[in-house]
Amino acid sequence: MEKRILTYRKQIDKLLQQNDLDWESIIKEHLIQVSFFQHERLIHLIVTVTFALLETIVVGLCVTAFSLGLGLLAIMLLVLLVPYIRHYYILENEVQKMYGQYDQMVAKSRKSSDSCSGF
Repeated sequence: MEKRILTYRKQIDKLLQQNDLDWESIIKEHLIQVSFFQHERLIHLIVTVTFALLETIVVGLCVTAFSLGLGLLAIMLLVLLVPYIRHYYILENEVQKMYGQYDQMVAKSRKSSDSCSGF
């Protein structure tokens, strides 16, 4: 997913450097893609928060009643939690950048429609 979202955002950045495009259709497609990435972001938020809660519970148990199994479980959860946080961070930042791209597209769409109307 990381590669897909980065590739898509860079593709849109290239489109935004151009002027004479059908911005209405590009905006519609962009909103569809943003909704896909928002859904992915929500799922990863749920997974990340779940792992963070599990890690907190296991670390709390380790503090109160340490055992080797709990210690290993805490380490394994932490090993999984770090990549989840990184992935969620990328999704969150890229979707935020896509919101900015949308704003630029709308501005270009308005500018091109104003120039077509002769005003």
